[in-house]
Amino acid sequence: MVPRSLFGRLVLVLLAGLLLAQLASAYLNVSERDRLLYRAGGMQLAQRIADVSRLLDSMPPAERRRIVEVFNAPPLAISLDRPPLDAVAAENDFQLAMFSGVLRFALGEGLQASVVRRSGNSEAVPDMSAMHRGMGGSMGGMGAMMQGASFTVQVALRDGTRVTFDSYLSAQDEGVPWRLAATLIILVGTVLALSLVAVRWVTRPLSTLATAAEKLGEDINRPPLAATGPTEVRRAAKAFNTMQSRLARFIADRTRIFAAMSHDLKTPLTRIRLRTELLEDEALRAKFAKDVDEMESMIAQTLDFMRDATSNEPAQPVDMTALLESLQTDYQDAGHAFELAGGAARPIPGRPRALRRCLTNLIDNAIRYGQRARIEVEERPSRLAIRVLDEGPGIPEAELERAFEPFFRGEASRSRETGGTGLGLGIARNIARAHGGEVTLKNRSSGGLEATLVLPRA
Repeated sequence: MVPRSLFGRLVLVLLAGLLLAQLASAYLNVSERDRLLYRAGGMQLAQRIADVSRLLDSMPPAERRRIVEVFNAPPLAISLDRPPLDAVAAENDFQLAMFSGVLRFALGEGLQASVVRRSGNSEAVPDMSAMHRGMGGSMGGMGAMMQGASFTVQVALRDGTRVTFDSYLSAQDEGVPWRLAATLIILVGTVLALSLVAVRWVTRPLSTLATAAEKLGEDINRPPLAATGPTEVRRAAKAFNTMQSRLARFIADRTRIFAAMSHDLKTPLTRIRLRTELLEDEALRAKFAKDVDEMESMIAQTLDFMRDATSNEPAQPVDMTALLESLQTDYQDAGHAFELAGGAARPIPGRPRALRRCLTNLIDNAIRYGQRARIEVEERPSRLAIRVLDEGPGIPEAELERAFEPFFRGEASRSRETGGTGLGLGIARNIARAHGGEVTLKNRSSGGLEATLVLPRA
């Protein structure tokens, strides 16, 4: 399964490439080792047999036994006057043919030799002249085939005497030596550790940038990123800081515009309210007063929606159970049906006034359209979920997300009796997101709406 993170994918690519490179290196090392074994083993043994044979050939017959006793030592046993070896073709034993060719190369043209493998079925090769040609290209694979092989070599001296050599190439060098394996393991471990450090070093700026992008929604005025590291990382950090400053200026300018509009609207609204008080028709006066109240409420909530109302309030540990119990008391004193189930054992970091405003908007929405509100608190190690349940008509599934849009009001909230500006849910979501949380809506199976506020622990 391919890792999802960039760090995991880079590590996987580096690890795969490293393993392939080490396997190829091990293969080449073993191949080179086979050549060295051939030179140190097969060629050395053949050269020793050739040297002893030439020495015996140059000495009188009476002195040969004394020389044989001197050189008769493992892994080479030497004897004189043994019966001739059976001569058979060597096409079916490439190892035997190769060793015979090496021996023929070492003896030269003056001496003839026969070679058999000491096994269940011995085979002899009396003529190795063909093996003498092309020895340079054939010796490369000799070492791997000669490990643990036993041969009987019989050399015919010029006076007809037969010298027999029982030779053995030890199999103790078979397999990959532990030093080579240890070297490869150390090399793989070292390169892998360095690769992990390098990949982490490369991907850490990306992780920092992603974290900064996530926190930007919580605090648009957060400190800018440090423009350090490689050129590409510095460019990305500078671009991010420029984007953040532009967004902050845009939001500040927009807030100032709406604040100015609100200030300018207060004067005509005040005049309208004064003129409303002069109306003699009491019913008409009440209608005008209600319209003015709605306009003032809409202006105030629009400003709250447009600006970051939490930016000036310091964050601190908030006892959500105490906050909910305080809201319960306030709503019950006002004559509203309010139930609270569960609580938070530990405080969460947040801005108390902003969280109170968020919960108030959700509870007001539940009471306005569902006549009663039930609060359920679910605490988990990493987050706190607060569900606000009502028994109202709910919202069509297609309009659940649109309910957070500014000034959106569904069919159930359009009447004069219910009121509302269509900004409460949007403000509640803005506050939740400023705390790193979220507000979602869904219709209950038993009827009514469920608004869920999720706040992280850290």
